[in-house]
Amino acid sequence: MAERSNAQSEKQPLIRNISDTALWVAVYRAQETERPDALFRDPLARRLAGERGQQIVSSMPFGTRTSWSFIARTYVFDRYITQQVQQGVDMVINLAAGLDTRPYRMPLPASLQWVEVDLPGIIDYKEEVLGNERPACALERVRLDLSNVEARRELFARLSGKARRVLVTCEGLLVYLSRDEVSALARDLSAQPSFQAWSLDLCSPGLLKLLQRNLGKSLTEAGSLKFGPKEGPGFFEPYGWKVVEVHSMLKTAAALHRLSFMQRIFSWLPESNGRQGSRPWGAGCLFTRK
Repeated sequence: MAERSNAQSEKQPLIRNISDTALWVAVYRAQETERPDALFRDPLARRLAGERGQQIVSSMPFGTRTSWSFIARTYVFDRYITQQVQQGVDMVINLAAGLDTRPYRMPLPASLQWVEVDLPGIIDYKEEVLGNERPACALERVRLDLSNVEARRELFARLSGKARRVLVTCEGLLVYLSRDEVSALARDLSAQPSFQAWSLDLCSPGLLKLLQRNLGKSLTEAGSLKFGPKEGPGFFEPYGWKVVEVHSMLKTAAALHRLSFMQRIFSWLPESNGRQGSRPWGAGCLFTRK
């Protein structure tokens, strides 16, 4: 029985569900933190990633060669949050928050309300690991499956009534949703008057195909990669959102000196912030209400 149990454990995929991808991303944040020229410091990332997170990164087809995109994404989202808080945001809602530690690692005002929304399992794990840590701001965690449309609308309405100006942030979420699911989420967010800004990351159809080809097998059990709109940031305009900033992950990583020489060559191509096609492109975007 013991031998059979061990064999079954060995056959279990490293990435069992979408929540496990948060362990992988935490490894990249830990690696950046440990650099002498770190762009940000996340002293909790290594603890959150744990041994399993390192195993996931080691098993990935490109391992640490893709870490630049996650570092650039973290940097861009940090900037959006800092900017919006300086402009008067009094609540940040982090959808599919995963193992994000911004309430602990960023210099946020104590008066800021920060709400993390994610599945019960990952929040339970996060609270277990971070139980003795103190956030810089008021932190609330909500255990919720965002695919439960009625429950998320109730949550959005409740939170909207508690703040004057809200920034919603979605980091690494939308790519797992279908076009219809993203459209419905965009409508639900714009329906709340105090939801004034939305930061998200986006990929082109070309990058989506590249990710599906390179990461598809690793993510089969976790969920498929679906969303890479040909409209680019313009996808969100019909739902009440106007793009105000777009930062290419590749160009950002180049400016931050996180690319190899060959990768930098591709970063010299002209920017592509409009409609998208077969060219691999990913960006962090900031939207405001129209």
